[in-house]
Amino acid sequence: MQDKLIFLIGSPRAGTTMLSRMLGAHSAIHAPDEPHLLTPLAHLGYDASVEKAPYDPIITRLGLRALVEALPRGEEDWYAALRACTDEIYAALLRDSGARLLLDKTPAYALVLDFAARLYPEAHWVVITRHPLAVWSSFVESFFDGDHEVAHAHNPLMERYVPAIARFLRERPVPAHHVRYEELVADPEGEAARICAHLGLDYEPGMVDYGDSESGAKRAAAGLGDPMTVSREKRPTTENVSKWAASMAETPGKLEQAAEILARLADEDLETWGYSRKAIQADIDAATPPDRPRRKRLTRYNLERRVVVALRRNIHRNAFGRLVHRVREACDILLR
Repeated sequence: MQDKLIFLIGSPRAGTTMLSRMLGAHSAIHAPDEPHLLTPLAHLGYDASVEKAPYDPIITRLGLRALVEALPRGEEDWYAALRACTDEIYAALLRDSGARLLLDKTPAYALVLDFAARLYPEAHWVVITRHPLAVWSSFVESFFDGDHEVAHAHNPLMERYVPAIARFLRERPVPAHHVRYEELVADPEGEAARICAHLGLDYEPGMVDYGDSESGAKRAAAGLGDPMTVSREKRPTTENVSKWAASMAETPGKLEQAAEILARLADEDLETWGYSRKAIQADIDAATPPDRPRRKRLTRYNLERRVVVALRRNIHRNAFGRLVHRVREACDILLR
């Protein structure tokens, strides 16, 4: 599967779902939902490990390292065995698709890039980056109903993804094509053609109008990708490029938090992503709230997120949280 795989790397909310739909509209590419196949394999214990598990992660890590050392070819045998497993699964996904290339778009791979690149050094790699604060704003709005403090406590997204992807782009352990979200939506035809050239494919105009393709429309309503706009968009649009600034400016504390996040990111990493600190700071300084408060479009997803955010707030310190813990303990006893 080495030369039949395309890995699309990017943080959540960076445009990976949109680009996946574009690529999936090409006749040679099959783009199923996010498989999340490599992440758990990267944390088996040899490359990285989990902190909590039904088994002892520390003993497992020590045992696997001793095991790999005892193999005739060491690490080479270890990665060949893992690749045999993932090859079989990827091949099965591709088998009845009618395509010759398989796209794996799983944002979490950005945090295990050393492992992924070592497992598939001859695969095709495409990396997408987006204005870091646009990513953060979209993440907060999409998954935390605008609560920036709860969002950061749950997942400091930019502090995790910016350094990881930037290092990958600088070191280039594998050949990779880098595209910026803003350039992709401004010139989708040109950027799609350049990506196709990297993949060794002829450009197909239907890629840009992915919402009109049967495969693109089918995936728009399902999967683990964009929960907000993917089902409505028919092609790339620039309408989301700069709206993050007004969104942040209308809520007290968001711009201050954005500046704090920016301060924790290295200049070198920001430049590698394609956005200078000076330019991002200028965007923060220029941000102004909209003339009138935004009216959020209420959907079932928005309503679910509001309920989850409200219930999760202070859950480890309030009566509801104590009740949840007691119910959980009772369930653990019943299921033991």
